[in-house]
Amino acid sequence: MIGLTAEGTPLRDASEVADFARRCFRPDTGNQVGVELEFLVFYSGADARHVPLSNVERALPAMAGGSSVTFEPGGQLELSGPAGSLSEALNRLTADVTAVRDALRPAGMALAGVGLDPVRPAHRQLRLPRYEAMAAYLGVPYGPLMMCSTASIQVNVDLGERPAARWERAHALGPMLLAAFANSPLSGGRPCGWMSGRQAVWDRLDRTRTAPVPASGDPAADWAAYLLDARLMLVREAGERYRPIRDGSTFRDWLESGDGRRPTAEDLAYHATTLFPPVRPRGWLEIRYLDAQHPAAWPVCVAVTHALIADDRAGDAAMAAAEPYRGLWETAARCGLSDPRLRKAAEAGFRAALEALPRLGAGPGLVAEVAAFADRHVSTGRSPAADLMDPPPGHPTPAWLTD
Repeated sequence: MIGLTAEGTPLRDASEVADFARRCFRPDTGNQVGVELEFLVFYSGADARHVPLSNVERALPAMAGGSSVTFEPGGQLELSGPAGSLSEALNRLTADVTAVRDALRPAGMALAGVGLDPVRPAHRQLRLPRYEAMAAYLGVPYGPLMMCSTASIQVNVDLGERPAARWERAHALGPMLLAAFANSPLSGGRPCGWMSGRQAVWDRLDRTRTAPVPASGDPAADWAAYLLDARLMLVREAGERYRPIRDGSTFRDWLESGDGRRPTAEDLAYHATTLFPPVRPRGWLEIRYLDAQHPAAWPVCVAVTHALIADDRAGDAAMAAAEPYRGLWETAARCGLSDPRLRKAAEAGFRAALEALPRLGAGPGLVAEVAAFADRHVSTGRSPAADLMDPPPGHPTPAWLTD
């Protein structure tokens, strides 16, 4: 956890928040990628009952690829693969996804590659103290939806030698990438009015913690201001007790109030984990705006995202096309690639990624997968969400199920 030092010592003033933020952007020479995949779990076929988390746990195999397994509050399964080169990271996580699918199938379960539960109401299965306090803070209806019904792909990218450049790309290319991989158009069994209903849910939570970090050209200063001005969600007390903060106060208010216990470095580091902007710095960049994808498509999502942020030539080419549309987050979530501006930017971005992938060590198979995705979705202006609303003829099971 970046900046977690002298955890019991109260912070003096905002300068220590600035120090914490700067440590989140330390340059490095690495070019690794890490991937965290979330999947909703369903019973096979069209069964829309909630699957008890214990059923999934019993069926899970050992993770030969080294992925860690965790669960989100609604029982969403998360696989976090080891960081490595693009090929290493994808190969190891692919092996674990395949093992999980193979283990769930005979137990009558399947992974759903979709960003928002298309048919089931929100239902929380984990009752950990942190989640209890989070639920109390977020309220209904969007708190339960976010916690229990959403699933995403998180791509973690090294900062490289020029962190500001990668930070800039991760934001400027966000709407285009969100549109290209929008994959959550259904809720309650019908269209919800968004290509990325998952992103729409996140946008309707507390905007002091889910809006993009404002950009002034100084990423560390911008992140420090965001940390200070975000509302407090939880304060961790003794043991595993968490107290929701409901008076609207910010971390800056707590730091400056002088009342009661002053925040410590540990409090600041924990506060940072309760903030969910589309891009979050933690000594690397967490790309958090991508919908969960079908197992045949998630490697494409990771490969394109990594290539456009980590490869300077590809990033510059994609930025030139996407720059005019960098603020179209809501349009991307609502329309996906049916918006002609985002489609045009995505076409340029995918061309740049295809040129960059061999430089990043991608094999011909992955390059072919990216090209096929571009032909099917980008060239046609049909985000993956379009296939969920209009599945291919004769599809025997709901299009959002993987098996």
